[in-house]
Amino acid sequence: MPVRKSSTAFVVTENESIPVVDAHIVYIAEGQVEAAAAQLPQPLADELLSLKERGLFAAKAGQTELLPAFGLVPSRYVLCTGLGEAATPGALRAASVYAARALLARQLGRAAVRLEGGGANDWRDRTQAVAEGLLLGGYRMPVFRRAPEEATELREVALLVPPGEAEARRGAEDGLRLALAVAEGVNYARDLTNLPGNRLTPEGLAEEARALAKQHGLACTVLDERELAAQGMGGLAAVGGGSDNPPRMIALRYDGAAGRPGADVIGLVGKGITFDTGGISLKKPEGMEEMISDMGGAAVVLGVLHAVCTLRVPVNLVLVIPAAENMPSGRALKPGDVITSLSGHTIEVTNTDAEGRIVLADGITYAKRLGATKLIDVATLTGAVLVALADVATGAVSNDDAFLGELLSAAKSAGEKVWPFPNYPEYHEMLKSDVADIRNATSHRHAGSITGGLFIGFFAGDTPWIHLDTGGTAWLWDEKGTEPKGGTGAMVRTIVRYVCGEPL
Repeated sequence: MPVRKSSTAFVVTENESIPVVDAHIVYIAEGQVEAAAAQLPQPLADELLSLKERGLFAAKAGQTELLPAFGLVPSRYVLCTGLGEAATPGALRAASVYAARALLARQLGRAAVRLEGGGANDWRDRTQAVAEGLLLGGYRMPVFRRAPEEATELREVALLVPPGEAEARRGAEDGLRLALAVAEGVNYARDLTNLPGNRLTPEGLAEEARALAKQHGLACTVLDERELAAQGMGGLAAVGGGSDNPPRMIALRYDGAAGRPGADVIGLVGKGITFDTGGISLKKPEGMEEMISDMGGAAVVLGVLHAVCTLRVPVNLVLVIPAAENMPSGRALKPGDVITSLSGHTIEVTNTDAEGRIVLADGITYAKRLGATKLIDVATLTGAVLVALADVATGAVSNDDAFLGELLSAAKSAGEKVWPFPNYPEYHEMLKSDVADIRNATSHRHAGSITGGLFIGFFAGDTPWIHLDTGGTAWLWDEKGTEPKGGTGAMVRTIVRYVCGEPL
């Protein structure tokens, strides 16, 4: 599945050149309904104030109201969308997601937005938030029906800036460029995560990586099952050994800062379990279809790569994806097995459903051998993170507080929720094995997300490392807030923001 280029045609134009569209989008903060109404023709203002008085629209986050324009403005409708307490970039992004959904629900494909801002950076940030939200809100997952229904798309959006203000236009155009790259990366990750397991095997994921590398002129290496064995990647080989679709180790390189002496090489390692039955430690059948999303970490790193390449960011990246199916068979990994990882460390397997951390152990080691000086792994690693954080936030654990602080700051700017877990010695003790260097799961369910992450951290060693557990955020059973049903692409925005630096 190639990256789906945005079908929305954006144009930055001056307020005096307002096009005729289906709807003009008006952003309103709580407590500003009266001020917003004062900017509308009287009949529309009266209707908006009436909605407020009746308690139907208070400009809270997530609220939208579509007002028929009746020829009073050059559009069929005025769409009022609530910002909540303040017009921050995060609030603008969220309000734009809801606006896009409201437009598409009424089969309206052309919109205009009157932008506001201060300096060039403010224009950039606000424009990026608006355009990014509209693109993310317009996402539709791939379908495989014989005769798919025609779906309305957001075809045209005019971004209106004040006439004669060159700084505003430059800032808006820069923000639009950023939004297109990031939103395409997120939506590509969503597409990959939503693919059924029979349509995205480990080799299929490798083909996706090769196609993305070819699109951007990058180097891509794929190791097959024979090469895995030859190089000693015992973790990935063991996890993938139970499937008729053999495992693959995928690596890509982006040298955007090749000419900068001493530049860090950031290693992004994404869990690529294209379907997870649990192996011999078989999962319950109810809800197992969600396990098409167990390669959500791999989808994220590929989405990040697309955005970084599109923006030509001056950074060095190594991307590693250990890809496998976790299936039960006569060749499958068994509880009690002891395997040797690429690092040479041995692993006692106590639970074959804790397979993601095993393949990531080889992925982390491989990234270090390819020159990574900092590591971020992304994985739908545990169900325990759902117990701790529900589907609201991504869990994080790290061996470097300063590094983690930078990523948390990037997450806040990107509008994604990440919560750090502690890294105490007592948690490491829980992973000690009587027969191997480490065991892949504890004998109890306590601190499951923390110990799962710290298992991976054992293989990071002294290299600065962050683990992101998207077990609750990478895939949703139903649309929730600004996130869609199915794959969400959670953490693409955060990691792009981090690798690009502050601000983008």
